[in-house]
Amino acid sequence: MQLQERINAFIKLGDFIRQFSNEVIQKNDKVEHNAIFFDGFKHQLKLAQEHNGWFTKENITFALNSWAAALTENNITQWLKPYTINNIQPKTVAVIMAGNIPLVGFHDFLSVLITGHNVLVKQSSNDKQLLPFLSKYLEYVAPGFKDKIIFTEEKVEGFDAVIATGSNNTARYFEYYFRGKPSIIRNNRNSIAILTGNETVEDLKNLSEDIFRYYGLGCRNVSKLFVPEDYDFNSFFEAMYHWHPIIEKAKYANNYDYNKAVYLMSEFDILENGFFMIKEDKSYASPIATVFYEKYNNLQTLKEKLHADKNQIQCIVSKGCFENEIDFGETQKPQLWDYADSVDSVKFLLSI
Repeated sequence: MQLQERINAFIKLGDFIRQFSNEVIQKNDKVEHNAIFFDGFKHQLKLAQEHNGWFTKENITFALNSWAAALTENNITQWLKPYTINNIQPKTVAVIMAGNIPLVGFHDFLSVLITGHNVLVKQSSNDKQLLPFLSKYLEYVAPGFKDKIIFTEEKVEGFDAVIATGSNNTARYFEYYFRGKPSIIRNNRNSIAILTGNETVEDLKNLSEDIFRYYGLGCRNVSKLFVPEDYDFNSFFEAMYHWHPIIEKAKYANNYDYNKAVYLMSEFDILENGFFMIKEDKSYASPIATVFYEKYNNLQTLKEKLHADKNQIQCIVSKGCFENEIDFGETQKPQLWDYADSVDSVKFLLSI
């Protein structure tokens, strides 16, 4: 397959996904192979929700909307423009995926195939309904992919390179198991927001999207705030309040109740509003329904601290504080060229 053929296939996949990317599913008769795949994917969406209580209709729809927006000709062309992708000798790249949010491993899957390699996918048991079905659609619009996509639930074997994502513990296992192979190994990272007290109501409302989307389970979710010494949280809590229906979700409510009980029994100081807690803590990774915060006196000193801790941080959300900052409300809208852990996976794939 030529590069343009691969690009065209993913554009068509984007057209297919777009039908499911709004609250109301809308069939587009111009989309290829709908007669075979449309109803089947609706069923897979239902299965994904039943299998994983965190994968609500709203969160799956949000993920699909993100990928429908990404898989356009303009976006893919812009993404690949800096690279020379010619005459690649295909290798088999194992991709070991996390399962914290819907289709979380899709970018790695896309990157391997778009560069001309073969992909060997090992999915998390938490997220195994959607990608295999979308892969079949991809094979229908571009039969050249048929021998290039393999899914396995067994031990991964027979690969030339690996991209693996997991916890800090599994990352250490990955580093040992995959030693001697070209690899990208990702572990736990969290995202932070830096507040100055000058944020508008709209800024803080946008920040709530960074905190609550996907129940805070993604590495791009804000789990830690840095605030000035005299910061008043009243405006912050007011801006968060429109997310209060989240407490109606049983899994979230159970985590909220459990973590609140632990904090109270441990006599920790917390601030809470009935569905969400903040706690002063130096850690970056906070439990569900909780965001940690830490106070700072000097922005330059904070920058030095965050630079030293950069391997623990995925995104920095702020307004005019950092060179590579992300705007409030934008963490869950990465572009194709926004690489996890700032590691260029396409460059890696072209080097193996």
